[in-house]
Amino acid sequence: MTDNAPEMSAEEKASLALVSRMEFDNEAVWLPLLAVHCWNAGQTTIDGRTFTDCLIEGPAVMAVMDGCEFEGCNMGVAANPRTLLLKPLGEKIAGAIGLSNCRFVRCRFAQVGFTGADTLLAEMERDLLSARGQDAAS
Repeated sequence: MTDNAPEMSAEEKASLALVSRMEFDNEAVWLPLLAVHCWNAGQTTIDGRTFTDCLIEGPAVMAVMDGCEFEGCNMGVAANPRTLLLKPLGEKIAGAIGLSNCRFVRCRFAQVGFTGADTLLAEMERDLLSARGQDAAS
């Protein structure tokens, strides 16, 4: 019997390889590309990945969801670190890249904004300002 299944294109193979990766080490990760490939594979969020010593590149807004950890990361460059944080005005967030259960270790973020629950934004604000020797009241 002959297998009539079409052969995967190089692009499809590359997409499948990217989506199946759970660990990224010492590399540049273009967040919009990873998100699109996850969405095309039926994954509504980027879930359960570990990024170590990576450059996470936008332009993008990350919707930081349950289980995400940031350890020793540089969250981005801004004269006022609060400009990296975006507060949603409604109950849901549209147009952002959802990440859940992801771990970022010593990563750098470039052209990435962050959004999520009020408690997350307050914690990130505190951490960003503390890294600059400021407090949230200033």
